[in-house]
Amino acid sequence: MSDIKPQPGILEIAPYVGGASKIEGVTDVVKLSSNENPFGPSEKATEAFRRASHDLHRYPNTHHTPLRTAIAEQHDLDVTRIICGVGSDEIIAFLCQAYAGVGDEVIYTEHGFSMYKISALAAGATPVKVGESDRVVDVDKILAGCTPRTRLVFIANPGNPTGTMVKPAELKRLAESLPEKVLLVLDGAYAEFADGFDGGASLVDSRDNVVMTRTFSKAYGLGGLRVGWGYGPAEVIDVLNRIRGPFNLSEPQLATAEAALRDRDHVDRCVRENDRLRAWLREALIGHGLEVDESHANFLLVRFADEAEAVACDEALKADGLIVRRVGGYGFPEALRITVGDEPACRRVAHVIGRFKGTVE
Repeated sequence: MSDIKPQPGILEIAPYVGGASKIEGVTDVVKLSSNENPFGPSEKATEAFRRASHDLHRYPNTHHTPLRTAIAEQHDLDVTRIICGVGSDEIIAFLCQAYAGVGDEVIYTEHGFSMYKISALAAGATPVKVGESDRVVDVDKILAGCTPRTRLVFIANPGNPTGTMVKPAELKRLAESLPEKVLLVLDGAYAEFADGFDGGASLVDSRDNVVMTRTFSKAYGLGGLRVGWGYGPAEVIDVLNRIRGPFNLSEPQLATAEAALRDRDHVDRCVRENDRLRAWLREALIGHGLEVDESHANFLLVRFADEAEAVACDEALKADGLIVRRVGGYGFPEALRITVGDEPACRRVAHVIGRFKGTVE
């Protein structure tokens, strides 16, 4: 056996498993397993991507100023406190690399995004899972989980795969109550779908212990390009930029994300359709006898009587060419996470599940 060993924690990582995209023997497949925008990116974004493809032999800029400027203008933020990354995942990894290591602890909640645990382990830190209450992040449980070794707290708001939200007053209470050496990270991957929510920007601006992350993968329809960003205190962003690779984003990524951000009409249409279809599908599934919390994202967490029923329904959906996500790994073996697709997809899901439950012919 070789004496060459990886850093502590790395061999404890279970590799991330993405949503399935194919069904053996089925050609008419609708993928509703990865919370992708069913309407895709805007035409302005795809045109920007085509234009950028003419300069693939050129290195991209290292400072990301055009995209950071567009983000600052769109969200009324300080451009100097914005960092861009390969999806928000890379910002999460930077935070763990910079602020947590061997002997430190990173808190995440029981149904939180799996990359929090993975990034903590990759940095050599100890991930600490704390409970939620009725599928909602519980501030008191997080505070009770803090120890002198705690360095980071990760919260997805809205949550994935729950779709639930923490109220702004509770986020503020958490930020004010955390120990001095703890950084609170608000992951707003689905913030665009939560009416009136700023992703935590106002809290970042009023505190020196809060960072927020955002992504272009969901509402902007750019999951295939992997572009995200973070906003935080100037000293934190300075630290993250010191470990960020100089060319971590390509010019096609930067130009396409900027064009997508500036096309507000397209994003607004996507969000309006998601709101309408999310409400319709939730009511339809509740009408079929299922438990479905109100969601503030672009998916629904659908709860069945038990794991066996959830698995059976998943098989019925697959038989009809519909791919959804089993979420046993997130603590919900009795549930399926279903992306809100376009109207035909939503009606198809409701019909198949109704047929499975015996409430429709």
